[in-house]
Amino acid sequence: MDFVYLNQHILDNLFYILISILIFFILYDHVETLKSYKRILLTTSMSLPILLCMKFPIYIDEYCVHDLRQIPLLLGILYGGWPVGTALFIILLVARFAIYGFNFMTLIVYSVIFIVTALFSTKFKTLNRKHKLFSAALLSLFLGILSTNIAVFISDFFRVTEAYIFYFIIIPPFIMFSAVYITEILRDAISIKSKVIKLEKMEVVSQLAASISHEVRNPLTVVKGFIELLKDPKLPGDVRERYFQFVTTELKSAETIISNYLAFAKPATEKIEDILIDHEIRSVIDMIKPLASMNSVEISEAIVPATTRGNTQYFKQCLLNLIKNGIEAIPNGGELRIVTLVNKDVITLKISDNGVGMTKEQINRFGEPYYSSKEKGTGLGSMVVVRTIQSMNGTLNIKSSINEGTTITVTLPAIH
Repeated sequence: MDFVYLNQHILDNLFYILISILIFFILYDHVETLKSYKRILLTTSMSLPILLCMKFPIYIDEYCVHDLRQIPLLLGILYGGWPVGTALFIILLVARFAIYGFNFMTLIVYSVIFIVTALFSTKFKTLNRKHKLFSAALLSLFLGILSTNIAVFISDFFRVTEAYIFYFIIIPPFIMFSAVYITEILRDAISIKSKVIKLEKMEVVSQLAASISHEVRNPLTVVKGFIELLKDPKLPGDVRERYFQFVTTELKSAETIISNYLAFAKPATEKIEDILIDHEIRSVIDMIKPLASMNSVEISEAIVPATTRGNTQYFKQCLLNLIKNGIEAIPNGGELRIVTLVNKDVITLKISDNGVGMTKEQINRFGEPYYSSKEKGTGLGSMVVVRTIQSMNGTLNIKSSINEGTTITVTLPAIH
């Protein structure tokens, strides 16, 4: 019984089927436009193994030459219903008659297979995975036995050998079981991936909303309190002026929070221009020197001229956030060093401090909504940094050790 051992031809047919299933799901998952043409994609994917199985059939002996074209046909009908099934049925018959010539028995056998499977496809879609697996295997077995009996009844020359029974009645249900299992696993993976993406988006929106609400409410509460005090007609002029200054300061604080959120949510892309990196860095250093002095932090720099492209306003805000974070990470005084390098088409910006450093969790969560290493931080500043650098086709890398300091390396494309 040499036929009991799987030969190369049946393994080839199995390969055609499995690789076509993978091709379908890879294209469906990664090419967004194809999701609107799912049935066309399924028809194309399943027609490929049908044609390959017929072109390279399974040779068992001189009386048994067959293939596994019925497996992709069944898969297409079960998952695509009547429309996909009809298209595959026509493709199969046209290819069969073109390769081997017209055969009445083939027409009858595959017509029965198509009708029975299409009628069952509606029920199949309502089943859970376990029931789909066993029902698909039983359907393949039933159709194998039914088509064999039809062939024997119609043709006097059709021979049912042991090899035929093993390869085309016993083996197909196992292949069908495996193909449906792989299909269900890949469908679930894509479905879970889609749900996870939606949940992540909802979580980001929820966290941002909570962050904005919490942070804006604080300055507005202060403003509300001072406005109530300003209603006093007997309030001295100098006190009234001081209260107005408090109101202005708190409103500016609220405006900064909202601006940071907008920079993260929708960075400006309509105003792209050449950015002189050295000029902007020195401008930010001059702006932030008072804060550095208050924290006993010395800022040193080794900056070379370099030019990139992006939105100047948001790039300056990005620099400001990075340098300010570095200064605040040195509570007991120290040094903040800023270095730029240009290597061909890449600008490297390094901002190093000898401050408190960051843990691995803090590094991994840098830029995450509503996460900050600061007690009263919102994480909006780091989100602006990450989003701005991404919008400029740059990268950001953080190396840090606790109580030793942090080095943030930003790379940006250079223009000449």
